Amino acid sequence: MNYQVALQFEDGVTRIIECAPGEKLSDAAYRQQVNIPLDCRDGACGTCRGHCESGNYDMPESSYIEDALTPEEAEQGYVLACQMKPNSNCVVQIPASSAVCKAAAGQFKSRVASVNMLSPSTIEFTLDLKGNKALGFLPGQYAKVNIPGSAMSRAYSFSSISGAEKASFVVRNVPQGKMSEYLTALAKPGDEVAFEAPFGSFYLRPITRPTLFLAGGTGIAPFLSMLATLTPDTLTHPLLLVYGVTRDEDLVGLQALEMAKEKLPLFSFKFCILDTQRDDVLKGYVTQHVDSDWLKGGEYDTYLCGPVAMVDAVRKWQEESALGCKNFYFEKFSASSEV
Repeated sequence: MNYQVALQFEDGVTRIIECAPGEKLSDAAYRQQVNIPLDCRDGACGTCRGHCESGNYDMPESSYIEDALTPEEAEQGYVLACQMKPNSNCVVQIPASSAVCKAAAGQFKSRVASVNMLSPSTIEFTLDLKGNKALGFLPGQYAKVNIPGSAMSRAYSFSSISGAEKASFVVRNVPQGKMSEYLTALAKPGDEVAFEAPFGSFYLRPITRPTLFLAGGTGIAPFLSMLATLTPDTLTHPLLLVYGVTRDEDLVGLQALEMAKEKLPLFSFKFCILDTQRDDVLKGYVTQHVDSDWLKGGEYDTYLCGPVAMVDAVRKWQEESALGCKNFYFEKFSASSEV
């Protein structure tokens, strides 16, 4: 069985390659036309050094010298692509641009499968990927979707899972927005839509401690992908999602969250609405509804996706609250770019 290795380049492009059992990462990459920088191929120069964020691999100390990789670096997960042999699916950070490595994002030609108005402010659209190579991405990443009939594109997080025959997105209905106008007034099943993918350093890492998801508006999209990927076996620590919207009409995706809660015993969620007349819901901002008792004063990881103002406010809250955040991953979007 071959392993899937996601190569994450410093410009945000991700390329997923297959690596056979016992095959060195650099050999697998070169076989698939990805040129990871190399000088020696013998574990002597350190040119191909990267960092393995997740997954298992073999790389005996005898296969490289300390000038290329120190014992301390190896302990921290740094690897040499010319000596690393994956023995599971992995994510590896490559300290070079995708252009240098000749690993451009994948180009896809899809067709509109459906467009649904989830609310007056939110649109879900799905693209049929038949005829394309398999679309691989890390849950949380995004695509650059071309606006049909124009030279412009918009960046949207996947709400679907990697490897599926269809790709789905949950996006804002922006008044007078080019993509919004297309989706609400012009789009019909079968329309051709091109996109590039995957992009982004906002993606789900292995959950090794209590984890907090914070979503604002259509920032719920990448979390739907993450939750659909998790299983009871991979979620072994408490996971809390706090989902905030501005108005009642902005609240979408609750059915998917309920399904995730049924599937994942350690997952829970709550939502809040900033501007509402309802008495049966939480009000205000997401940070007002993160109980310090839930975090138990220990270390935890935070994932945040929302508008620019929300990201800035949460970052300030994290700095001031001193609740023990270990890692803070975030993605922010504006109306014109979405991600």
